[in-house]
Amino acid sequence: MQTRPTAIAVPVTTYGTTLDRGTTHRVLRNTYALLSMTLLFSAAVAWAAVAFSLPAPGIILTLIAYFGLLFGIHKLKNSGAAVGLVFVLTGFMGWTLGPLLTRTLAMPSGGEAVMLALGATGAVFLALSAYATTTKRDLSWMGGFLFAGMIVALLAGLAAIFFQIPALALTVSAVVALLSAGLILYETQQIVNGGETNYVLATVSLFVSIFNLFTSLLQLFGFMGSDD
Repeated sequence: MQTRPTAIAVPVTTYGTTLDRGTTHRVLRNTYALLSMTLLFSAAVAWAAVAFSLPAPGIILTLIAYFGLLFGIHKLKNSGAAVGLVFVLTGFMGWTLGPLLTRTLAMPSGGEAVMLALGATGAVFLALSAYATTTKRDLSWMGGFLFAGMIVALLAGLAAIFFQIPALALTVSAVVALLSAGLILYETQQIVNGGETNYVLATVSLFVSIFNLFTSLLQLFGFMGSDD
């Protein structure tokens, strides 16, 4: 099996001031509400891409669209327009996921691989979110390490695509899955502790981490379920 990973979306972390508990709970509640809607919307776009056999947008367009929309969201983060851009971004990422789902579902155990990746992603997110909202440990030290790791993984993933190195692609998928889990833990605690005060940016950060976790697990489960 020749593995062709989708582009890794690089997370962007932000820092703020400590807020009162009521404010942080409101940010967390709004973040989870918007996150739920964007996940459903992205999933709908992904399945539409599968149903209509839409082609992949390509690595160049993917990177331009991702970073362009991310820039726009940060510039408009305090306006209602930012929410609209979040749906555009997550819908676009759903489109990029479509071709990967199509390739995976075409495998003998493709459906099982998709369900395993989906179930594992949901379980990891729920477990890490629960831990992040209850632990008293300070996880702020993880931020720089995780962000740097994702940058290195992005470069390695691009190398795997351009030079067609399946072994490197699978290694990157495993590393990204671990880094994404760490980022979910870190980003959630940032919201709980008042480090992230904007629910739009918090939603984007968590969505990207969940997206990276799912696509990485899908690559791994798809490879294990292939006959090649």
